[in-house]
Amino acid sequence: MLPPIVEDLPQALTQIREHGLALIAGQMSEEQLHQARNATYAAAQEDRQLGREADRFGLDYGEGNVRVWNILNRAPVFRELVQLPVVVEMLRAVIGWPALLGNISANIAQPGSDGGMLHADQLFIPKPWPSQPQGMNFAWLLDDYTSDNGATEVVPRSHLAGDDAEPSDLQAYAEPVIAPAGTLMVFESRLWHRTGCNRSAKPRAALFGWYTRPIYRTQENWFLSLDDDVVEAASEDLLVLLGYRTQGLGLVYGRSPR
Repeated sequence: MLPPIVEDLPQALTQIREHGLALIAGQMSEEQLHQARNATYAAAQEDRQLGREADRFGLDYGEGNVRVWNILNRAPVFRELVQLPVVVEMLRAVIGWPALLGNISANIAQPGSDGGMLHADQLFIPKPWPSQPQGMNFAWLLDDYTSDNGATEVVPRSHLAGDDAEPSDLQAYAEPVIAPAGTLMVFESRLWHRTGCNRSAKPRAALFGWYTRPIYRTQENWFLSLDDDVVEAASEDLLVLLGYRTQGLGLVYGRSPR
């Protein structure tokens, strides 16, 4: 059973420990939601017009599952969301600080799109896994998540299944996350999940940010992909998350320390 939506951070942290995920309300303003949703669909349309490959990493099946990359360059609102106070606080509490933003992308499930493969995000880590999660996913729901529109499906408590869990054994326990737009969905890296099938008549969009402990290499190379003005305007927390600042040493790549 999925945990209920909460607004209290201590409750959310308890849900992460017990269920592997938490659903948190009240972390995006109406203006942030409006800006992020419009910018996401606009970026997807721009990619289509330019002929960019939507899913270059093969993360989802079929043309109906659209990935939008290079999100941090697309609009200031995305830089705001990846470093919200709730994000930094939960990172500190679950995987520690400093942490790295490994990647962030938008996922748009178009009507008729197939679902993704059930997986846990730390499958790349050699076994046996450490006793604590090595990463966290923060997903900002830009559209309502319903039972039939491609909402992310999760297997509650599967973060306790161990590193030898078989997806075929967990498949029957996958549940769609049902929550309104503006909800922040947070889950730790051992939780098994997938993109659901969109059987509705409308697309479903969400942003997914993947954060890890600093010992792991980021999946996006921020030093090559970020525009100069994004780095120049970045806060101290964002510089740490992007790997530009080494915590405690005061070093910033490509710019003078503040």
